[in-house]
Amino acid sequence: MVVTAASVKELRERTGAGMMDCKAALTQAGGDLDKAVDILRKQGIAVAGKKAGRAAREGIITAYVHLGGRIGVLLELNCETDFVSRTPEFQKLAHELAMQVAASRPLYTTREEVPVGEVEKERAIQRERVVAEGKPERVADKIVEGRMDKFYREICLMEQPFIRDPDCRVSEVVAGVVARIGENIAVGRFSRFEIGGRQ
Repeated sequence: MVVTAASVKELRERTGAGMMDCKAALTQAGGDLDKAVDILRKQGIAVAGKKAGRAAREGIITAYVHLGGRIGVLLELNCETDFVSRTPEFQKLAHELAMQVAASRPLYTTREEVPVGEVEKERAIQRERVVAEGKPERVADKIVEGRMDKFYREICLMEQPFIRDPDCRVSEVVAGVVARIGENIAVGRFSRFEIGGRQ
């Protein structure tokens, strides 16, 4: 299977990965672009997992204002070095994450941050719904867990579908940047403001 320069270019544009990584992924995928995208995403997540334990004490605070000043977001994005915090790719990621917060209204960064009481309350509500729907007991737990995953996708930034590519979660987008720049990246905190509303 011959991998063409055009297919490598298209894969680079879709993923932002390096040329050699794109060529290797296309070769592994037998020239199938969608499979190659999946391969690169998995590689990015694996690299990000290895770097996740490293301290991220540098970074930037970015501001995003939308809809004629009716919605605003402040977001802190951290990395390991001041050098990376000044790169266009890191700053673009910070801007896109702030846009994500403006559009999708997350309340927490990760599911681990959701208070235990809130999780237990939601799980109890979902179990009551399952019982009221008459679902068999043997599948009730599976249904509840599926609904809890949906709950986390709605309220946790890293679990949400990315606004620019809904087939990809925010955590996968961050993992892809981690793989390319070689440093751990973490969302420190964020605040969303809306005229006449709340976060």
